[in-house]
This record gives sequence, C-alpha cells and structure tokens, in this order.
Amino acid sequence: MDLVTPGFGLVFWTGITFLILLFLLRKFAWKPILGAVSEREDSIKNALLEADKARQEMQNLKSDNEKILKEARAERDAMLKEAREMKNNVISEAKDEAKAQANKIIEQAKSTIQNEKLAAITDLKNQVADLSIDIAEKVLKEQLSNKDKQEKLVESMLTEVKLN
Repeated sequence: MDLVTPGFGLVFWTGITFLILLFLLRKFAWKPILGAVSEREDSIKNALLEADKARQEMQNLKSDNEKILKEARAERDAMLKEAREMKNNVISEAKDEAKAQANKIIEQAKSTIQNEKLAAITDLKNQVADLSIDIAEKVLKEQLSNKDKQEKLVESMLTEVKLN
C-alpha cells in the first residue's frame, strides 16, 4: 500500500532527484542533443535544398535536351527538305537533259532519213536516167541501123525544128 499512496518524503526526494536530473541533463546533455538535432535538421534542410537544386537542374537539363532535340529535329527536317529539293532539281535537270538529247537524236534521225531519202531519190533518178539512156541508145541503134531509117529520122527532126 505504500507504493500506491506514496509518502511526502518519497514525493519530495523524487521531485528533487527529478530536478537534479533535469539540471544535469540541461547542463550536459540538452545542448549536445539540441545541437545534434539542429545539425541533423540543418543537414536535412541542406539535403532537401540540394535535392530541389538537383531536381531544378534535372528540369533544366531536360528542357535543354528537349530544346536540343527540337532543334535537331528542325535541322533534320530542313536537311530532308533541302535533300528533296535537290533530288527534284536533279530529276528535273535529268529529264530536261534527256528530253534535249531525245530531241537532238530525233532531229538527227530525221535529218539522216531526209538525207537518205534524197540520196535514194537521186540514186533512183540516176538509175532511171541510165536505163533511159540505155533504152534510147538501143532504140536509136536499132532505128539507125539502115540508111533509109536514118534519112527519115533526120527529116522528121528537121521538120520539128522548123515548127519550133
């Protein structure tokens, strides 16, 4: 029953012991504990600040990377556009050159055909002329084979000359 209802002396000495303990703790342990807590609090604040700083740097790096990526894509698109334009120009120039070559070849072929045609016509005329001369020569030889026919031909030619 003494423990459940303590006496005045026990309460007094417990209070004194508590105050001494409180004084000793304040004198020797309170400042180091508070210093350690404060130091820990500062380190946590610093860690949080560093984390925020690192997060901000990460965001800056991410935005820089996105900016660089966007610029790279724009540059790639510009290069692709330029390459397409160059391709189209090369194709267009090649087509124009091919058309010019084709027209030149066609004109040369037409000229060659015309020249060949003229040569063939000339050759044909020469052959016809040669054949005509040969036929005329043969006819004349046969007609002028006797003297009566020769005189008759001369008279007919003279009558034609007089008429003209």
